[in-house]
Amino acid sequence: MSTMIMAHQLRARISIKNKIFAIYLLALLLLALCPPLYLSVSGSGALFLGVPLPIIYWLSIAVFLGVGLWVMYLAECAFGEIPEDEEVS
Repeated sequence: MSTMIMAHQLRARISIKNKIFAIYLLALLLLALCPPLYLSVSGSGALFLGVPLPIIYWLSIAVFLGVGLWVMYLAECAFGEIPEDEEVS
């Protein structure tokens, strides 16, 4: 297989990865900014592991964002998009 074809396939996979990550971030943004979802739990006095549901709602968004960024970092490492650290002397 020629290197040109391989480079084109790699660019296509990177493009798909970026689109999937953008959709994931958009979904998290909608969760954070759309009032109906938050208002459905904001008046609740229920506790989950001793923490009120509105706080769990915001913490879950933060956890999903952190996991998404971690997965994106792993994907970029696998594609070789992150350069190796250089020794500074």
